[in-house]
Amino acid sequence: MSANTFPRVPYARLAADAFKGLLATSKAVHDSSIEHELQELVFLRVSQINGCGYCMDMHGTALRKAGIEPRKLDTLPAWHESRFFDERERAALGWAEAMTRLPDGAPSQAAFDALRPHFDDKGISDLSMAVAVINAWNRLGASLLPPLP
Repeated sequence: MSANTFPRVPYARLAADAFKGLLATSKAVHDSSIEHELQELVFLRVSQINGCGYCMDMHGTALRKAGIEPRKLDTLPAWHESRFFDERERAALGWAEAMTRLPDGAPSQAAFDALRPHFDDKGISDLSMAVAVINAWNRLGASLLPPLP
């Protein structure tokens, strides 16, 4: 695939109302009970799974600017075997992967149960909304190819 310097279609302009709605939903997610670093880790991991270069660049940059250990970022695709992730992060990343890989089946009860020691019902709801929103952005980015900044 060749590198693009422009999106396939100017979707932000052509679907302006829906785009603005997704931006508003993203703002609500960013203002939720899930701390910024954990949101960004989830956003980066889901973007890696979905192959969205634009989103990987955005969220990797945000994590580096926040001072996240480079080795933690380097091992994110293998978080389940990396010592750099705590149990709360592991539960969130496991849930995010399960929600993203729906063709593999609905998220398991075990993945849900792993959240309970670390998140209350509001936290689980906020985390699930964050995963849903990044999946929406990934589908736009991977499909319509916005240029990297």
